[in-house]
Amino acid sequence: MAAITPKTKDLLCQVRKLIPPLLDKFHKGQMGRVAVIGGCEDYTGAPFFSANASALLGADLSHIICEPGAATVIKSYSPNLMVHPYMKQSNHLSKEGNNEDEESLAGRIIAMLDRLHVIVVGPGLGRDELMQRTAGRVVRAAREKGMGIVVDADALLLISSDPSLVKSYPNAILTPNVVEFSRLCKALDVDISADPLTACERLAKKLGGVTIIQKGKVDYISNGVKTEVCDVGGGLKRSGGQGDTLTGCLGTFLAWKKAYAEGLWDHDNSLSEAELTALAAFGASAITRKCSKLAFEEKGRHMQASDLQPQIQRAFQILFEDGEGKVAKL
Repeated sequence: MAAITPKTKDLLCQVRKLIPPLLDKFHKGQMGRVAVIGGCEDYTGAPFFSANASALLGADLSHIICEPGAATVIKSYSPNLMVHPYMKQSNHLSKEGNNEDEESLAGRIIAMLDRLHVIVVGPGLGRDELMQRTAGRVVRAAREKGMGIVVDADALLLISSDPSLVKSYPNAILTPNVVEFSRLCKALDVDISADPLTACERLAKKLGGVTIIQKGKVDYISNGVKTEVCDVGGGLKRSGGQGDTLTGCLGTFLAWKKAYAEGLWDHDNSLSEAELTALAAFGASAITRKCSKLAFEEKGRHMQASDLQPQIQRAFQILFEDGEGKVAKL
């Protein structure tokens, strides 16, 4: 912890409040039911890394909803994840002579939402129009149900073209990289000539209080009113796919936020809705950055996205636990 600021240490202590203890009264599913929506035929790693990170951090049930060809591949990666081949790409429908549209495809996914706490939309989604439109319908339905929503990668194109999907919805978190952030700012006419912190705040404000995690050398986290900086040290290798660990961890933290709000364990109930969302974002950012640092220390220049995953529990322990498997006391 010596390399981070006192403010970051204080925020990490606050994050501990929303991490559930391990109690024998809990039953399967209470501590997180998360679904990752993405996975086209070309991108199978991203949804796996996201859902797997969610499970490794502590979600009880992790799902992937993807294209059928991707589902076959992803199922071979791990038996721990539940994989549902409910998405379809335009070219596959034409080959199959199938007349399904985004309404019917989304309907099957929307029927699952009552069994979930959080959806993560975007990892491996791709830019196929049918996949995009289907994902957009699911996001809108999840919003109507008050669910936690994480939007990343190609799903951010949905927000660029239709900001109303998440605008003024406080239970949504967007995780753009530098290119995606610039694209969003351009689409919403946000001036990015100022410093990164101010630009992040402006974009979050333009979206009506949606939380933005602007990934970079440090992560800027803003809801347009309050902005924090996560300066937990990360690795020096920028391999693709590291952001998928972030989205999966976010999914779990948002599920824990719901459990906290429902009072599933004894706590002081001192955190507001806005504070819970901000702390969920900060906690996921901190763990991902710590994973990157730990993986880089072990692997160096040849570090890959898959190297972050085995570090999730160790990063969690370093940042939040007391060494005996219990959440460290404040």
